[in-house]
Amino acid sequence: MNKKKISITTPVFQDRSAEAAYWEKNFDHAWKSGKPVSVTVAKNLSETINIRLDPDILDEVRQKARKKGLGPTQLARMWIMEKIR
Repeated sequence: MNKKKISITTPVFQDRSAEAAYWEKNFDHAWKSGKPVSVTVAKNLSETINIRLDPDILDEVRQKARKKGLGPTQLARMWIMEKIR
């Protein structure tokens, strides 16, 4: 039996119902043709510290973190690690 290679590209959808219909039709093929990926998970941190910040500063940290796709705690930890290094 000849197998045809089908390429699926994800279209830009106009609404959620169109996207849902697309994935209902194409999910099995997309799942089977997907490639495994390696994921690295950060080790558990053994200690924590609490830092008090003014509400305005905390809002600014949250906004900057959101722009980077991070949580505010992750961003603060990155900043601390960068400063130490």
